[in-house]
Amino acid sequence: MRHPRMLLSAALLTVTALAGGTAHAATPVAGAHAVAQPGVVVRDDLRAVFDKAGLRGTFALLDVRSGRTTVVDRSRAYKPMAPASTFKIPHAVIALETGAVKDEHEIIPYGGKPQSFPQWEQDMNLGDAIKVSNVPVFQTIARRIGLKKEKQWVNRLGYGDREIGRVVDRFWLDGPLEISAVEQTKFLSKFARQQLPATKKSLRLVRDMLKVEQKDGYTLYAKSGWADTFTPGIGWYVGWIERGDRLYAFALNADIVDDADVAARVPVTRDLLTRLGALPG
Repeated sequence: MRHPRMLLSAALLTVTALAGGTAHAATPVAGAHAVAQPGVVVRDDLRAVFDKAGLRGTFALLDVRSGRTTVVDRSRAYKPMAPASTFKIPHAVIALETGAVKDEHEIIPYGGKPQSFPQWEQDMNLGDAIKVSNVPVFQTIARRIGLKKEKQWVNRLGYGDREIGRVVDRFWLDGPLEISAVEQTKFLSKFARQQLPATKKSLRLVRDMLKVEQKDGYTLYAKSGWADTFTPGIGWYVGWIERGDRLYAFALNADIVDDADVAARVPVTRDLLTRLGALPG
């Protein structure tokens, strides 16, 4: 088993790997549906997708038009966890709204110190920092924003438990900020529809930074994340799909124990999205 920091290098390469995943027919399993509460459908038959990949985790899918949420492992789907780099989605909006980052072209310094990965050891703009999950660049941004404004904006956006503690450049990595998979889908559905209390310009700019795939009548926006200070680590893959007049917001989180767990997040997500009809089969 490689060191967790080496795992993240593989994780960075999976962000755009979704297009190469294997598709399955979107055929519902007879008798597999269980309604947990109004508007929520439990599909624990789909745990088999996690089991096949050797992954332990949960998945939530919000069909915005119907208002229905489908979950795999209901208990974990509602359990708040550190968002890790999926927080870069609202964080980038906060950076633009507060003026901590002037625009999508501004080059942000990483700080000049040695980093775990060579791709982090360079100054870059906001979009590039999102693509490679550049932690030191976003820590620079967080220090520019400051605790007071971070707190104000996390509250304003209604993100997760809204707790950021006292360490301005670690709260999304180590806590206390937490969010559940179901909460991620609700937040992302608002983000995708530009229904958050931020300017449409900022929302559009960050939206463009998150696009990873566009073909066959759909567009996929997504962000990976991994909180490696926990044992086991917490891996995320979240985003949304625009397909005609349909919008599906999704979130997967899983235990990260070894390299296989890191690599499994994207293909497992694609398999589930296809089986549930959000992606074409």
